Amino acid sequence: MGKVTGFIEYPRRTALDRSPGERIDDFNEFVEPLSTMTPEALEEQAGRCMDCGVPYCHSGAMLNGMTSGCPTHNLIPEWNDLVYRDAWRDALDRLLHTTNFPEFTSRVCPAPCEGSCTVGLHATPVTIKQIERAIIDRGFQEGWVVPKPPRIRTGKTVAVIGAGPSGLAAAAQLNSAGHQVTVFERQDRPGGLLIYGIPNMKLDKAVVDRRIQIMRAEGIEFVLGTEVGLDFPAKRLREIFDAVVLCLGSTRPRDLDTPGRNLQGIHFALDFLKQNTKRLLDGHTPAISAEGKDVVVIGGGDTGTDCVGTAIRQGCRSITQLEILERNPIERGPNNPWPEYPRVYKLDYGHEEAEVLYSGDPRQYAVTAKRFLGNARGDVVGMDTIDLNWQTDDQGRMRPVEVPGSEKQISAQLVLLAMGYLGPQAQLLEQMAVERDQRSNIKAAYGSFATNVEGVFAAGDGRRGQSLVVWAINEGRGAARECDRYLMGETELP
Repeated sequence: MGKVTGFIEYPRRTALDRSPGERIDDFNEFVEPLSTMTPEALEEQAGRCMDCGVPYCHSGAMLNGMTSGCPTHNLIPEWNDLVYRDAWRDALDRLLHTTNFPEFTSRVCPAPCEGSCTVGLHATPVTIKQIERAIIDRGFQEGWVVPKPPRIRTGKTVAVIGAGPSGLAAAAQLNSAGHQVTVFERQDRPGGLLIYGIPNMKLDKAVVDRRIQIMRAEGIEFVLGTEVGLDFPAKRLREIFDAVVLCLGSTRPRDLDTPGRNLQGIHFALDFLKQNTKRLLDGHTPAISAEGKDVVVIGGGDTGTDCVGTAIRQGCRSITQLEILERNPIERGPNNPWPEYPRVYKLDYGHEEAEVLYSGDPRQYAVTAKRFLGNARGDVVGMDTIDLNWQTDDQGRMRPVEVPGSEKQISAQLVLLAMGYLGPQAQLLEQMAVERDQRSNIKAAYGSFATNVEGVFAAGDGRRGQSLVVWAINEGRGAARECDRYLMGETELP
């Protein structure tokens, strides 16, 4: 696909991010590929896609516990070839054949597709994520993306519980099949973590709202500020709707059982990020602010990075991020071969900004909190940490062991816990008698997505556990397909 010798002739080029010194003054998106690369430059990058025979980039497989390739099975070589040939409208149609919201994934996905790109075996991989965003952004710019209501209605009704990425994908697919879809969302806006979990500099909320308006125009109803099981009786779902799809997300944050945890100024990351977004959208003054404070973020994932970037924009005095794992190597190790997702050291946007402001990477590796320190008023003022040494136990599992004498003290007036999530809220599941697995997630097999309750399906993080937005979209589409089969006896949904 693309140009046969393109990967040899053209070096990898990506759009220029706004400089850290400029972007920390606002919450606007920090990368704008359409404004920094010409269509010709993007077409050249698409031409780097080689005729590799077996394109692992759209495999969507799990290798060694990590995602390899695109979970929505995007036909990447095909739309790369179309972009290279200046057939942008056809490329958009090919992209939308396998995914509902490329404007989301092309902004927030870690791009496992690029980690399994065949060019990456010998050189730098194709800029797949950048080209995906350029296709969908141009589609909106040219007016090619418009509402497409179904031509025929089936008379069947479906309730989708949760308006995160899996719920939105399920709703879009079921609506396209002709069913009347109602999406219940407990927050005041649809989008789930796309709205309140991912900060604006990564995903502008106008981008989310634009898609929601299209979905409304296609006939999907959104019932906001309504928590099913609390504001809306769970038993009424099956009385009113022919089927239900549970897309609850994984919303119970992992806590830290450490002395001093009850001190004021220690918060879950999502509460901090949500309040900041509410300030941007509604003008609310956030109760949790990093301004003028020494901030410590505990957790090294994407949410932790988002806390770093947000705290910097709020004007923190200093920022430190604690990571329980050891630092990744600069290059793939022998135990991390292609096409696995590359576990390598990288600077994300928040770390780049901290490096510019504070002259160093804010992350400390293989370290954990030992205790939090407070003042007489009960406010957190610092914390003791201790280094960890990862060792193999008798069962061959890696376990962290504290290193004696390695304790250090860090100043902190704000501590943000970004250590992941433990599963969906239990209240609705208990009311509906939906079974859960050993990890407290909804018990529903991947592929069928059916729970133990007839006519009730499940998808997304609430079923599989905390994962990527692109996996949530994959699961929402899959649950919609099986829900349609249940309602109609057969399905034509992909």
